[in-house]
Amino acid sequence: MSHQQQLRLGYGTNGLTDLRLDDALGLLADLGYDGVGLTLDHMHLDPLAPDLAARTAQVAHRLGELGLTATVETGARYVLDPRRKHGPSLLDPDPEDRAARTRLLITAVRVAADLGAHAVHCFSGITPPGTDPDTAWKRAEEALLPVLDAAAVAGVPIAIEPEPGHLLATLDDFHHLRTALGNPTPLGLTLDIGHCQCLEPAPPAECVLAAAPWLRHVQIEDMRRGVHEHLPFGDGEIDFPPVLEALAATGYQGLTVVELPRHSHAGPELARASVEFLRAAATEGAPAS
Repeated sequence: MSHQQQLRLGYGTNGLTDLRLDDALGLLADLGYDGVGLTLDHMHLDPLAPDLAARTAQVAHRLGELGLTATVETGARYVLDPRRKHGPSLLDPDPEDRAARTRLLITAVRVAADLGAHAVHCFSGITPPGTDPDTAWKRAEEALLPVLDAAAVAGVPIAIEPEPGHLLATLDDFHHLRTALGNPTPLGLTLDIGHCQCLEPAPPAECVLAAAPWLRHVQIEDMRRGVHEHLPFGDGEIDFPPVLEALAATGYQGLTVVELPRHSHAGPELARASVEFLRAAATEGAPAS
């Protein structure tokens, strides 16, 4: 099997927020994507609105019609609190607030199971002011335990993402959490290739190989060293053929999802340009047969 065939591309709906979900899925299928990174949010599949099971079933049917697979992403900015971006988090001082995030993630697991999704993506959140690291890690561990239980029952892995500025910001931080929790089977990793370029000591392709055993979800975009800004391909510093070659070498079977959440205004055009760029980069990185 060639590298190009192994690469299963998706596009994140957080970069298509000006489109109805039905239209976004149709667009991605038409462009030749293999799947979608579906962010549960008010404008698409709202996890807090009534009739979630019925709406999820409709989306599952649409994905089936179009031949798309999915991962479920939980990075919606204001889905839980209209005034706090990404709040509340797993690290909130208020136990009720932490519980709201836990409930959202358990809902996401249920949605993912109903969609036949590869994984549920999540993140730790930013350590609240005045909170020491030990307390923050303890909160994260306790808040994730019920989510991991739900994931084990549903057979859908949790893929936590190292996010610049968050408590869990690096691959080392992921290993800290994994070890603290006793290496639970449902806990995997979302690797964002841009974040590797932004702040990991190793180059992105090496990060991919190091992360391989725990890799459950991949996000991809261009980025510059030290600057957490998601950029269209070619606008940053990443050399993509070695990254895609490394992904192929791991045997990773999930989606590699383009993550451009601040470019929704140009979403359809960027979705087209991104799939063309990545297919070309995968071909460039593949050995001649």
